Amino acid sequence: MLHILFLFSLILTSTHVLAQDFCVANLKGVQTPSGFACKTEETVTINDFVYSGLGVAGNTSNIIKAAVTPAFVAQYPGVNGLGISAARLDLAVGGVVPMHTHPAATEILYVEHGHITAGFISSANKAYYRTLKKGDIMVFPQGLLHFQINAGKRPSVAIVSFNSPLPGLQILDFALFANDLPSSLVEKVTFLDDAQVKKLKGVLGGTG
Repeated sequence: MLHILFLFSLILTSTHVLAQDFCVANLKGVQTPSGFACKTEETVTINDFVYSGLGVAGNTSNIIKAAVTPAFVAQYPGVNGLGISAARLDLAVGGVVPMHTHPAATEILYVEHGHITAGFISSANKAYYRTLKKGDIMVFPQGLLHFQINAGKRPSVAIVSFNSPLPGLQILDFALFANDLPSSLVEKVTFLDDAQVKKLKGVLGGTG
């Protein structure tokens, strides 16, 4: 897995010119669009550059039967300013990561085991998708809607990498139906009827 993450870092990392060797995030400070302020070098330790969380399976006991374990700057302060981060994706049988987007990053997904149907929709509304097997990788361009579905009969696991320490996330279904917009407005922008909108808001925790 380590050599795969190293490969991802080479592929995804943009050119980031730092005036110093690194800028480990001071998570007690204020986050800005350019990241966190740096810890003083005297307070930096090896623990800032090592993260073991991706070795632990995520809890898939939820409505989507999926779990994402992030290694973003908040969990892994050593990536601050380096233009790279990672995450682990666990998909139980029947698990799905619904249509979503990462506004600040391109993503590469590596299937560690299992079978995952994954795809994205271009700005021209063309779908690109395939069922991936162990060892396959797929790239999802920055900002485009994409998804992952467990296509097998056993749990699947993938490791993903991003070219940002904080890629951002917006899940389409939750954006539409877990909000507090009045149902009448949601009906107009989705072309769904009142009963459908209220049912989805009820399932996903929306109000209005």
